[in-house]
Amino acid sequence: MTGLLAALLLIQGCVLFRPTAGIGEVIEWSKVRGWNQDRHSQAWSALQQSCVRLASRDTNWERICLHAADLLSPDDDTARRFFQTHFTPHRVYGKTRRQQALFTGYYEPLLHGSLEPSARYRYPLYAQPDDLLTIDLRDLYPELEGKRIRGRVLGRRVVPYYSRQELDDNAALLSGNELLWVDDETALFFLHVQGSGRVRMTDGGVLKVGYVDQNGHPYVAIGKTLVELGELSLDEVSLFSIRDWLRSHPERVRSILHSNPSYVFFTARQFDSGGPIGAFQVPLSAGRSIAVDPAVIPLGTPVWIDTRYPGDQRRLQRLLMAQDTGGAIRGPLRADIFWGHGDDAEQLAGNMKQSGEIIVLLPKRVND
Repeated sequence: MTGLLAALLLIQGCVLFRPTAGIGEVIEWSKVRGWNQDRHSQAWSALQQSCVRLASRDTNWERICLHAADLLSPDDDTARRFFQTHFTPHRVYGKTRRQQALFTGYYEPLLHGSLEPSARYRYPLYAQPDDLLTIDLRDLYPELEGKRIRGRVLGRRVVPYYSRQELDDNAALLSGNELLWVDDETALFFLHVQGSGRVRMTDGGVLKVGYVDQNGHPYVAIGKTLVELGELSLDEVSLFSIRDWLRSHPERVRSILHSNPSYVFFTARQFDSGGPIGAFQVPLSAGRSIAVDPAVIPLGTPVWIDTRYPGDQRRLQRLLMAQDTGGAIRGPLRADIFWGHGDDAEQLAGNMKQSGEIIVLLPKRVND
Protein backbone atom coordinates (compact mmCIF):
# COMPACT_ATOMS: atom_id res chain seq x y z
CA MET A 1 0.00 0.00 0.00
CA THR A 2 2.84 2.34 0.88
CA GLY A 3 4.47 1.72 -2.49
CA LEU A 4 1.19 2.32 -4.29
CA LEU A 5 0.62 5.54 -2.35
CA ALA A 6 4.10 6.74 -3.18
CA ALA A 7 3.52 5.97 -6.86
CA LEU A 8 0.22 7.83 -6.83
CA LEU A 9 1.84 10.82 -5.14
CA LEU A 10 4.63 10.76 -7.69
CA ILE A 11 2.13 10.70 -10.57
CA GLN A 12 0.08 13.45 -8.94
CA GLY A 13 3.22 15.50 -8.41
CA CYS A 14 4.10 15.17 -12.08
CA VAL A 15 0.67 16.49 -12.96
CA LEU A 16 0.80 19.32 -10.48
CA PHE A 17 4.27 20.52 -11.41
CA ARG A 18 4.27 19.87 -15.14
CA PRO A 19 5.28 23.10 -16.88
CA THR A 20 2.38 24.82 -18.56
CA ALA A 21 2.34 26.76 -21.81
CA GLY A 22 2.24 30.53 -21.60
CA ILE A 23 4.21 33.25 -19.86
CA GLY A 24 7.00 31.66 -17.85
CA GLU A 25 9.60 32.64 -15.30
CA VAL A 26 11.48 35.92 -14.97
CA ILE A 27 14.82 35.98 -16.78
CA GLU A 28 17.81 38.32 -16.49
CA TRP A 29 18.04 41.21 -18.93
CA SER A 30 21.37 39.79 -20.05
CA LYS A 31 19.43 36.79 -21.42
CA VAL A 32 17.35 39.02 -23.72
CA ARG A 33 19.43 38.67 -26.87
CA GLY A 34 19.89 41.89 -28.83
CA TRP A 35 18.27 44.05 -26.15
CA ASN A 36 21.02 46.69 -26.07
CA GLN A 37 21.04 47.08 -29.86
CA ASP A 38 17.39 48.03 -30.40
CA ARG A 39 16.20 51.58 -31.05
CA HIS A 40 13.95 51.63 -27.98
CA SER A 41 12.85 55.22 -28.59
CA GLN A 42 11.05 54.00 -31.71
CA ALA A 43 8.72 51.96 -29.48
CA TRP A 44 7.84 54.98 -27.35
CA SER A 45 4.83 56.11 -29.38
CA ALA A 46 3.39 52.58 -29.24
CA LEU A 47 3.93 52.53 -25.47
CA GLN A 48 2.05 55.81 -25.15
CA GLN A 49 -0.84 54.30 -27.09
CA SER A 50 -0.95 51.36 -24.67
CA CYS A 51 -1.02 53.85 -21.80
CA VAL A 52 -4.16 55.44 -23.24
CA ARG A 53 -5.99 52.20 -22.44
CA LEU A 54 -4.11 50.83 -19.44
CA ALA A 55 -3.36 53.81 -17.20
CA SER A 56 -6.88 53.87 -15.74
CA ARG A 57 -7.23 50.08 -15.40
CA ASP A 58 -4.26 49.01 -13.31
CA THR A 59 -2.31 50.74 -10.53
CA ASN A 60 1.01 49.40 -11.76
CA TRP A 61 0.35 50.65 -15.27
CA GLU A 62 -0.91 53.96 -13.89
CA ARG A 63 2.43 54.49 -12.17
CA ILE A 64 4.40 53.46 -15.27
CA CYS A 65 2.38 55.69 -17.57
CA LEU A 66 2.75 58.71 -15.28
CA HIS A 67 6.51 58.28 -15.43
CA ALA A 68 6.37 57.82 -19.20
CA ALA A 69 4.39 61.05 -19.58
CA ASP A 70 7.31 62.93 -18.02
CA LEU A 71 9.59 61.74 -20.85
CA LEU A 72 8.30 63.53 -23.92
CA SER A 73 10.86 62.30 -26.42
CA PRO A 74 13.47 60.05 -24.81
CA ASP A 75 16.59 58.92 -26.63
CA ASP A 76 17.33 55.21 -27.03
CA ASP A 77 19.35 54.86 -23.84
CA THR A 78 16.74 56.66 -21.74
CA ALA A 79 13.90 54.60 -23.19
CA ARG A 80 15.89 51.37 -22.66
CA ARG A 81 16.52 52.21 -19.01
CA PHE A 82 12.86 53.07 -18.57
CA PHE A 83 11.74 49.63 -19.71
CA GLN A 84 14.37 47.92 -17.57
CA THR A 85 13.29 49.96 -14.53
CA HIS A 86 9.56 49.34 -14.83
CA PHE A 87 9.26 45.87 -16.37
CA THR A 88 10.58 42.34 -15.89
CA PRO A 89 11.25 40.01 -18.86
CA HIS A 90 9.54 36.61 -18.98
CA ARG A 91 10.01 33.86 -21.55
CA VAL A 92 6.95 32.57 -23.38
CA TYR A 93 6.65 28.81 -23.76
CA GLY A 94 4.53 26.39 -25.71
CA LYS A 95 3.72 22.84 -24.74
CA THR A 96 6.67 20.77 -23.45
CA ARG A 97 8.52 24.05 -22.82
CA ARG A 98 9.00 24.67 -26.52
CA GLN A 99 10.21 28.22 -27.24
CA GLN A 100 10.19 28.48 -31.05
CA ALA A 101 7.33 30.75 -32.09
CA LEU A 102 5.95 31.39 -35.58
CA PHE A 103 5.96 35.01 -36.73
CA THR A 104 3.91 36.23 -39.68
CA GLY A 105 3.14 39.76 -40.81
CA TYR A 106 0.24 41.94 -41.92
CA TYR A 107 -0.17 45.38 -43.44
CA GLU A 108 -2.64 47.88 -44.90
CA PRO A 109 -3.25 46.97 -48.55
CA LEU A 110 -4.35 49.52 -51.13
CA LEU A 111 -7.47 48.70 -53.15
CA HIS A 112 -9.38 50.61 -55.83
CA GLY A 113 -13.03 51.35 -55.24
CA SER A 114 -16.16 53.36 -55.87
CA LEU A 115 -19.17 54.47 -53.87
CA GLU A 116 -21.37 53.19 -56.69
CA PRO A 117 -21.38 49.72 -58.25
CA SER A 118 -20.50 49.29 -61.91
CA ALA A 119 -19.21 46.69 -64.35
CA ARG A 120 -15.72 47.32 -62.98
CA TYR A 121 -16.54 47.92 -59.33
CA ARG A 122 -18.79 44.98 -58.50
CA TYR A 123 -17.39 43.44 -55.32
CA PRO A 124 -19.00 44.96 -52.20
CA LEU A 125 -17.30 45.81 -48.94
CA TYR A 126 -19.93 45.47 -46.21
CA ALA A 127 -20.62 47.31 -42.99
CA GLN A 128 -21.78 45.42 -39.91
CA PRO A 129 -25.32 44.10 -40.53
CA ASP A 130 -28.09 44.78 -38.01
CA ASP A 131 -29.01 41.11 -37.68
CA LEU A 132 -25.54 40.09 -36.49
CA LEU A 133 -25.73 39.34 -32.77
CA THR A 134 -22.89 39.39 -30.26
CA ILE A 135 -23.50 36.79 -27.56
CA ASP A 136 -21.70 37.46 -24.29
CA LEU A 137 -21.99 34.68 -21.71
CA ARG A 138 -18.61 35.22 -20.02
CA ASP A 139 -20.13 35.93 -16.61
CA LEU A 140 -21.92 32.59 -16.66
CA TYR A 141 -19.30 30.59 -18.57
CA PRO A 142 -15.78 31.99 -17.89
CA GLU A 143 -14.31 29.46 -20.33
CA LEU A 144 -15.86 31.53 -23.12
CA GLU A 145 -13.56 34.48 -22.33
CA GLY A 146 -12.00 35.72 -25.56
CA LYS A 147 -14.20 33.57 -27.79
CA ARG A 148 -15.97 35.14 -30.76
CA ILE A 149 -19.60 34.20 -30.37
CA ARG A 150 -21.78 35.60 -33.14
CA GLY A 151 -25.19 34.55 -34.36
CA ARG A 152 -28.58 35.54 -35.70
CA VAL A 153 -32.16 34.94 -34.62
CA LEU A 154 -34.11 32.22 -36.40
CA GLY A 155 -37.59 31.93 -34.93
CA ARG A 156 -37.00 31.43 -31.20
CA ARG A 157 -33.45 30.19 -31.60
CA VAL A 158 -30.04 31.83 -31.99
CA VAL A 159 -28.15 30.08 -34.79
CA PRO A 160 -24.71 30.66 -36.35
CA TYR A 161 -24.43 33.66 -38.62
CA TYR A 162 -24.09 33.09 -42.35
CA SER A 163 -20.78 31.71 -43.63
CA ARG A 164 -18.67 33.31 -46.34
CA GLN A 165 -20.16 31.01 -48.98
CA GLU A 166 -23.73 31.78 -47.89
CA LEU A 167 -23.05 35.51 -48.01
CA ASP A 168 -21.32 35.32 -51.40
CA ASP A 169 -24.03 33.14 -52.91
CA ASN A 170 -26.93 35.34 -51.76
CA ALA A 171 -26.24 39.07 -52.06
CA ALA A 172 -29.72 39.82 -50.66
CA LEU A 173 -28.55 38.75 -47.18
CA LEU A 174 -26.42 41.90 -46.84
CA SER A 175 -28.26 44.19 -49.24
CA GLY A 176 -28.19 47.79 -48.01
CA ASN A 177 -25.04 47.31 -45.95
CA GLU A 178 -22.55 48.12 -48.74
CA LEU A 179 -19.89 50.65 -47.75
CA LEU A 180 -18.37 50.72 -51.24
CA TRP A 181 -17.45 48.44 -54.13
CA VAL A 182 -13.97 47.39 -55.28
CA ASP A 183 -12.67 46.01 -58.57
CA ASP A 184 -10.75 42.94 -57.42
CA GLU A 185 -12.26 39.98 -55.59
CA THR A 186 -8.88 38.54 -54.62
CA ALA A 187 -7.71 41.89 -53.22
CA LEU A 188 -10.97 42.13 -51.27
CA PHE A 189 -10.39 38.70 -49.76
CA PHE A 190 -6.90 39.69 -48.63
CA LEU A 191 -8.35 42.86 -47.12
CA HIS A 192 -10.54 40.55 -45.01
CA VAL A 193 -7.38 38.71 -43.93
CA GLN A 194 -5.43 41.88 -43.13
CA GLY A 195 -8.33 43.49 -41.28
CA SER A 196 -7.73 47.06 -42.44
CA GLY A 197 -6.68 48.90 -45.56
CA ARG A 198 -6.93 51.91 -47.82
CA VAL A 199 -9.16 52.33 -50.85
CA ARG A 200 -8.33 54.77 -53.64
CA MET A 201 -11.65 56.09 -54.85
CA THR A 202 -12.64 57.14 -58.36
CA ASP A 203 -12.25 60.83 -57.44
CA GLY A 204 -8.62 60.27 -56.46
CA GLY A 205 -9.21 60.41 -52.72
CA VAL A 206 -8.23 57.66 -50.33
CA LEU A 207 -10.63 56.14 -47.79
CA LYS A 208 -9.43 54.16 -44.78
CA VAL A 209 -11.45 51.11 -43.83
CA GLY A 210 -11.04 48.93 -40.78
CA TYR A 211 -12.38 45.82 -39.07
CA VAL A 212 -15.55 46.33 -37.07
CA ASP A 213 -16.82 42.77 -36.59
CA GLN A 214 -16.75 39.22 -37.93
CA ASN A 215 -19.38 36.56 -38.61
CA GLY A 216 -18.19 34.25 -35.82
CA HIS A 217 -16.97 31.43 -38.04
CA PRO A 218 -13.42 30.14 -37.48
CA TYR A 219 -10.63 31.46 -39.66
CA VAL A 220 -9.20 28.88 -42.07
CA ALA A 221 -6.03 29.80 -43.97
CA ILE A 222 -6.56 29.24 -47.69
CA GLY A 223 -2.83 28.61 -48.01
CA LYS A 224 -3.41 25.47 -45.96
CA THR A 225 -6.28 24.55 -48.28
CA LEU A 226 -4.05 24.89 -51.34
CA VAL A 227 -1.36 22.77 -49.70
CA GLU A 228 -3.89 20.06 -48.83
CA LEU A 229 -5.10 20.08 -52.44
CA GLY A 230 -1.53 19.69 -53.69
CA GLU A 231 -1.59 23.05 -55.49
CA LEU A 232 1.23 24.61 -53.44
CA SER A 233 3.94 23.22 -51.22
CA LEU A 234 4.15 24.34 -47.61
CA ASP A 235 7.52 26.01 -48.21
CA GLU A 236 6.27 28.16 -51.07
CA VAL A 237 3.09 29.44 -49.40
CA SER A 238 3.06 33.24 -49.10
CA LEU A 239 0.69 36.08 -49.80
CA PHE A 240 2.24 36.39 -53.26
CA SER A 241 2.14 32.71 -54.23
CA ILE A 242 -1.48 32.42 -53.08
CA ARG A 243 -2.45 35.58 -54.94
CA ASP A 244 -0.71 34.40 -58.12
CA TRP A 245 -2.45 31.02 -57.90
CA LEU A 246 -5.88 32.60 -57.49
CA ARG A 247 -5.35 34.93 -60.45
CA SER A 248 -4.15 32.00 -62.56
CA HIS A 249 -7.24 29.92 -61.71
CA PRO A 250 -10.22 32.32 -61.88
CA GLU A 251 -12.66 29.45 -62.30
CA ARG A 252 -11.65 28.04 -58.90
CA VAL A 253 -11.36 31.27 -56.91
CA ARG A 254 -14.76 31.08 -55.22
CA SER A 255 -14.37 27.46 -54.12
CA ILE A 256 -10.97 28.19 -52.55
CA LEU A 257 -12.12 31.38 -50.84
CA HIS A 258 -15.15 29.56 -49.47
CA SER A 259 -12.87 27.11 -47.65
CA ASN A 260 -12.44 29.99 -45.19
CA PRO A 261 -15.93 30.51 -43.71
CA SER A 262 -14.84 33.59 -41.74
CA TYR A 263 -16.18 36.90 -43.05
CA VAL A 264 -15.19 40.40 -41.92
CA PHE A 265 -17.31 43.55 -41.78
CA PHE A 266 -15.78 47.01 -42.04
CA THR A 267 -16.24 50.61 -41.09
CA ALA A 268 -14.89 53.76 -42.70
CA ARG A 269 -12.29 55.58 -40.60
CA GLN A 270 -11.14 59.16 -40.58
CA PHE A 271 -8.07 59.55 -42.75
CA ASP A 272 -5.05 60.77 -40.80
CA SER A 273 -1.38 59.91 -40.44
CA GLY A 274 -2.02 57.32 -37.75
CA GLY A 275 -2.17 53.59 -38.25
CA PRO A 276 -5.32 51.47 -38.32
CA ILE A 277 -7.18 50.78 -35.09
CA GLY A 278 -6.28 47.38 -33.64
CA ALA A 279 -8.25 45.14 -31.31
CA PHE A 280 -6.89 47.13 -28.35
CA GLN A 281 -8.72 50.16 -29.80
CA VAL A 282 -5.56 52.22 -30.31
CA PRO A 283 -3.78 53.13 -33.58
CA LEU A 284 -1.17 50.56 -34.58
CA SER A 285 2.46 51.61 -35.06
CA ALA A 286 4.24 50.27 -38.14
CA GLY A 287 6.95 47.82 -37.11
CA ARG A 288 6.21 48.34 -33.41
CA SER A 289 2.74 46.79 -32.93
CA ILE A 290 2.09 43.07 -32.84
CA ALA A 291 -0.99 40.84 -32.82
CA VAL A 292 -1.05 38.13 -30.15
CA ASP A 293 -3.44 35.71 -28.51
CA PRO A 294 -4.94 37.81 -25.67
CA ALA A 295 -5.73 34.64 -23.74
CA VAL A 296 -1.97 34.32 -23.27
CA ILE A 297 -0.47 37.80 -23.55
CA PRO A 298 -2.50 40.74 -22.18
CA LEU A 299 -3.15 43.43 -24.76
CA GLY A 300 -1.04 46.53 -24.25
CA THR A 301 1.95 44.54 -23.00
CA PRO A 302 5.48 45.16 -24.35
CA VAL A 303 6.76 42.14 -26.30
CA TRP A 304 10.37 41.43 -27.27
CA ILE A 305 10.86 39.33 -30.39
CA ASP A 306 14.00 37.51 -31.52
CA THR A 307 13.65 36.28 -35.09
CA ARG A 308 14.88 37.07 -38.62
CA TYR A 309 13.68 39.18 -41.51
CA PRO A 310 12.11 37.21 -44.35
CA GLY A 311 14.35 36.49 -47.31
CA ASP A 312 17.71 36.97 -45.62
CA GLN A 313 19.63 36.17 -42.47
CA ARG A 314 19.42 39.59 -40.77
CA ARG A 315 18.24 39.28 -37.22
CA LEU A 316 15.01 41.01 -36.24
CA GLN A 317 15.29 41.76 -32.53
CA ARG A 318 13.06 44.54 -31.32
CA LEU A 319 10.49 45.73 -28.83
CA LEU A 320 6.84 45.91 -29.90
CA MET A 321 3.50 46.39 -28.16
CA ALA A 322 0.76 43.76 -28.11
CA GLN A 323 -2.08 45.85 -29.52
CA ASP A 324 -4.00 43.58 -31.87
CA THR A 325 -5.40 40.09 -32.34
CA GLY A 326 -6.13 37.90 -35.35
CA GLY A 327 -8.22 34.93 -36.36
CA ALA A 328 -5.11 32.85 -37.07
CA ILE A 329 -3.20 34.01 -33.99
CA ARG A 330 -3.85 31.35 -31.40
CA GLY A 331 -1.64 30.03 -28.61
CA PRO A 332 1.47 31.33 -26.87
CA LEU A 333 3.91 30.80 -29.76
CA ARG A 334 2.08 32.70 -32.49
CA ALA A 335 2.40 36.39 -33.35
CA ASP A 336 1.70 38.71 -36.28
CA ILE A 337 3.82 41.83 -36.86
CA PHE A 338 2.12 44.94 -38.26
CA TRP A 339 4.34 46.47 -40.95
CA GLY A 340 2.33 49.53 -41.99
CA HIS A 341 1.38 50.33 -45.61
CA GLY A 342 3.15 50.63 -48.94
CA ASP A 343 5.29 48.35 -51.09
CA ASP A 344 7.92 47.62 -48.44
CA ALA A 345 5.25 46.75 -45.87
CA GLU A 346 3.57 44.43 -48.39
CA GLN A 347 6.85 42.63 -49.10
CA LEU A 348 7.64 42.16 -45.41
CA ALA A 349 4.12 41.09 -44.47
CA GLY A 350 3.62 38.88 -47.50
CA ASN A 351 6.85 36.93 -47.00
CA MET A 352 7.01 36.83 -43.21
CA LYS A 353 6.96 33.23 -42.00
CA GLN A 354 9.83 33.11 -39.53
CA SER A 355 10.57 31.20 -36.35
CA GLY A 356 11.96 32.81 -33.22
CA GLU A 357 11.41 33.51 -29.55
CA ILE A 358 8.99 35.72 -27.64
CA ILE A 359 9.75 37.46 -24.36
CA VAL A 360 7.01 39.40 -22.59
CA LEU A 361 7.75 42.41 -20.37
CA LEU A 362 5.38 42.47 -17.41
CA PRO A 363 4.98 45.57 -15.22
CA LYS A 364 6.77 45.51 -11.91
CA ARG A 365 4.34 45.67 -9.02
CA VAL A 366 4.38 48.66 -6.70
CA ASN A 367 6.05 46.65 -3.93
CA ASP A 368 8.69 45.06 -6.22
